[in-house]
Amino acid sequence: MPSLLTLTDVMGTGHHAARAAQVGPGKIVAVVGDGAVGLCAVLAAKRLGAEQVVLMGRHTDRTDLGAGFGATDIVLASGGEGVEEVRKLTRGDGVDAVLECVGSMQTLTTSFGAVRDGGIISRVGVPSYTDGPIGMDMIMRNITLTGGVDPARHYIDGILPDVLEGRIEPGRVFDRTVGLDGVPDGYRAMAGRQSLKVLIAP
Repeated sequence: MPSLLTLTDVMGTGHHAARAAQVGPGKIVAVVGDGAVGLCAVLAAKRLGAEQVVLMGRHTDRTDLGAGFGATDIVLASGGEGVEEVRKLTRGDGVDAVLECVGSMQTLTTSFGAVRDGGIISRVGVPSYTDGPIGMDMIMRNITLTGGVDPARHYIDGILPDVLEGRIEPGRVFDRTVGLDGVPDGYRAMAGRQSLKVLIAP
């Protein structure tokens, strides 16, 4: 049941990030963010055949789960240092696609630094900004900026068999279960990074 629930939420969003970025066999992908959406984006990228999946996060318990989901490399650094590590992992070229799953200006800037010229940045993190680095530097690098809101219902039929047959287990992102009375505490736990994703069991 937990894995089925993710299809209407975080797994659908992670999958949308990967699909919008045209992730497929042989692609080199970076996922920015180790929250539930980012971890599901790792799972989605691996499921779609990505050759290398670099997870950028700061919480080792979460990045460990990301490795279990298929991340081939973990980058714990952020900002310029994180970009430098991604570049080293890709022989200086950058990745084919970045799945940006946070929504901050810093993570958007990191995404521009990590992607190769001609690559794709797919944003599914809700933006906390209204302006971004979309001027001459971006257009001269031929970077595609895409993403948006997950059309979950559109994806469910395609992902459902892999869940039912046990090939993927996105429900592992749930690390706490609460009843209806515990919903406020559940939100506080997620906001305070004490919990990754809370499952409500009425």
